[in-house]
Amino acid sequence: MDFQVYWLLALPVFFGLGWLAARVDIRHLLIESRALPASYFKGLNLLLNEQPDKAIESFIEVARAEQQTVELQFALGGLFRRRGEVDRATRMHQNLVERTDLGPQQRTEALYELALDFLKAGLLDRAEPLFERLKDSDYEESALHHLLDIHVTEKDWTRAIQVARVLEQKTGEDRRGDMANFYCELAILAHTRSQFEEAQDFLKQALETQRNCVRAYVLRGEWTFKAGRVEEACAQWQELEQRDPDYLFLVARPLSDALRQLGQVNEAVTLMQGWMERYPNLDLLSLAFQLTLEIRGVEDALRLVRAELERRPTLGNLDRFLEAQLVSVAPELRAEVQRMRDIVHGHYERLAFYQCRHCGFKARSFHWHCPACGNWDSYPPRRQVETEGSAVTR
Repeated sequence: MDFQVYWLLALPVFFGLGWLAARVDIRHLLIESRALPASYFKGLNLLLNEQPDKAIESFIEVARAEQQTVELQFALGGLFRRRGEVDRATRMHQNLVERTDLGPQQRTEALYELALDFLKAGLLDRAEPLFERLKDSDYEESALHHLLDIHVTEKDWTRAIQVARVLEQKTGEDRRGDMANFYCELAILAHTRSQFEEAQDFLKQALETQRNCVRAYVLRGEWTFKAGRVEEACAQWQELEQRDPDYLFLVARPLSDALRQLGQVNEAVTLMQGWMERYPNLDLLSLAFQLTLEIRGVEDALRLVRAELERRPTLGNLDRFLEAQLVSVAPELRAEVQRMRDIVHGHYERLAFYQCRHCGFKARSFHWHCPACGNWDSYPPRRQVETEGSAVTR
């Protein structure tokens, strides 16, 4: 009985407390709503009626009249930048940076947003110092990524290496591939200035940064060959087979030319045929066919291409097989084979592209640096036609 009486007394008390809390919340909401200017509600109404341009103008009036609406100014600045109105975004964020009543966190956010405005406008020299001021802030990691992009755009490879190292330390990201490519860019720049020893030092640093830096091996062999040290260049190019054989197609032709220059013609044919069998690639197949045709005759060349088509029935190999058939086909059949080859080759050409792993950008030629997303070593060494959707039904 005592327990039931207790609850009968408690229920009115809880009801009264709830009623009082609701009254306080409603009063607080009414006070806040009265404090907001009419332009704010006008802007909301325009947004609901799908009139964003007029709504923005109303919000701008609020931001001008009410200096305490910092978050609204940040929102408007970001909206202007996304709409491509970078000048208006810049003015909005500059006004925020110049205000003396902002707290440290809001000032840092204003600096970051202003740097993004300058970056969007292409004013890299103005964006760079602002990003550098964001060290040890919540925006440091994002600022470092933007700084790296700026240095790459400006081809300031030394500073790009410095920022990449800091990114590794701060975020744990593996940036060795990027830094190796930056050293290769420095090496190319030094080589064009005839600073050959310095260029070799940069290649050495690239290989120290990333042991299997394919680009460094390719460049080292190329420059050694140009210097007249043909045997040494051949050894350097062949070393790539132990590092990453999928990229042998990049050095196959200059290596075969170097071996022929040394009088090692049969060795060149044997080497290219061996590479083609162990590491199938259309470029290697084309080169092996040309060398075999020239050195060992039509029958051996046709046998080589036919065996490769049987082993890997792909569209690219069929294209090469039909090309080879044109060499030995009877004159009365040549026009027919040519038509077949033209159809296959046209389809192959539409599919024969390299595709960036990161953004999917397609390119006819191989790139170390993606022209679209800016990532390094993001192109696989095989064209899409060699990896998917290219099998020939038997």
